[in-house]
Amino acid sequence: MSAADAFNSNLTSREAALRFLDDRVDFERQMSVPYRAKEFKLDHIRQLLARLGNPHHGLPIVHIAGTKGKGSTAAMTGAVLTAAGYRTGVYTSPHLDRVEERIAVDGSPCSSDEFVALVARVAPAVEAMDREATACSSPDSGPTYFDVTTAMALVHFADRKVDAAVLEVGLGGRLDSTNVCEPLVSVITSISFDHTKLLGSTLESIAREKAGIIKPGVPVVSSAVSPEPQEVIRHVCREKGCRLVELGVDFDSTYDPPHQVESAPGMGKMDFHYRVAGREHQYRNVLLKLLGRHQAANAAVALAALAELRALGWAIPEQAVHDGLAQVVWPARVELVARRPAIIVDAAHNLASVDALTRVLDESFSAPRRLLVFATTREKDAPGMLSLLVSRFDHVVFTRYLSNPRAVPPQELETIAAELTGRRYPVFDEPAAAWDAIRAIAAPDDLICVTGSFFIAAEMRAQIRDRPLGKDE
Repeated sequence: MSAADAFNSNLTSREAALRFLDDRVDFERQMSVPYRAKEFKLDHIRQLLARLGNPHHGLPIVHIAGTKGKGSTAAMTGAVLTAAGYRTGVYTSPHLDRVEERIAVDGSPCSSDEFVALVARVAPAVEAMDREATACSSPDSGPTYFDVTTAMALVHFADRKVDAAVLEVGLGGRLDSTNVCEPLVSVITSISFDHTKLLGSTLESIAREKAGIIKPGVPVVSSAVSPEPQEVIRHVCREKGCRLVELGVDFDSTYDPPHQVESAPGMGKMDFHYRVAGREHQYRNVLLKLLGRHQAANAAVALAALAELRALGWAIPEQAVHDGLAQVVWPARVELVARRPAIIVDAAHNLASVDALTRVLDESFSAPRRLLVFATTREKDAPGMLSLLVSRFDHVVFTRYLSNPRAVPPQELETIAAELTGRRYPVFDEPAAAWDAIRAIAAPDDLICVTGSFFIAAEMRAQIRDRPLGKDE
């Protein structure tokens, strides 16, 4: 019996659906990711979608790429569209707890029953592609995990008859599965060094991969402010005849952060200024539930993208902007999960995101003692991240996540930190042991921060949920 036949004989089983997905090539969990056209084939996703009736055709889409901030920008864009009365689908990755989180409509992830039904819809087409590849002795592995979840999202959005779909690029842009879409507006968030072995070791090369989502004549919103990526994006827009709307040129924001958030709830405030000729407008005192100046910049990008939709006739009133941005919850982005002690979980995994995290901690928290739990992924800049972190924390422990083979052994992280500071640090091979160690020494007035990877964020959130400390937020 084939995997699809076995699955379809038990359509009520979420476990069977997960097994079917887990059998696919999943570059998020591979030790080495070959980002080349041979492995990242848009032909796979195009053929899969064609077999499913091309559910993406006719969907009004906002397509978002970038190194950092693309998930938050997608969430904010979706929240404002929902607040404006549009049924809105948002597709993001990776997930923290459940794969259903990747596919949401109006802020609600698809249900387990919907997830199972979506896998059942997609599985026969995937298996048919696999059989055809085998029959012609193709070395091709067929649709990947991300191809399949992308197809599931587009089928779900078409089934739910969404008014808008917001798609976050998974990796890069040019060869990403989401790049088969024809968007109303393309968005490129901030560009920094990440996935350098895959996307290139310069900001120009990384920007070129991100700019691969730009389509002829489709307006582009960009928050790339460094000269090298900025010029790459400008060049591609000129080549493809796209109007370009840039942070710092055509729109801007100012941010007023909350303080002492470990003691009481607080939201930042931002002002937004949009200066495109003939469409100038501004919003004042917009409350942001997500913490940090970097999130104000992400919100500004979302609002600039929404301004492009307004220019196409979409009705997005100012009140929807205020309501949407004040309600956005985006887990593992400077997420305060408890107070007394304050516990923050953040998925920062490169220099730019760690820098943004430390700025928020310095600006919005004033706990007298800080404790850090850190784990990260191979091929990330662990020395760079630790150089920004260890001096800011009174107590540091190193661990590793267990759900993915790409974790850096904690002993290696401790060696790096010891070389930076001359101090020795506790090492734990499992997140549960690291959480036990932190629980044993944490005082009510402390701040605990977990960071370094989406995977450690997910596993430590589970530890914190199962064995809480402090007042749950």
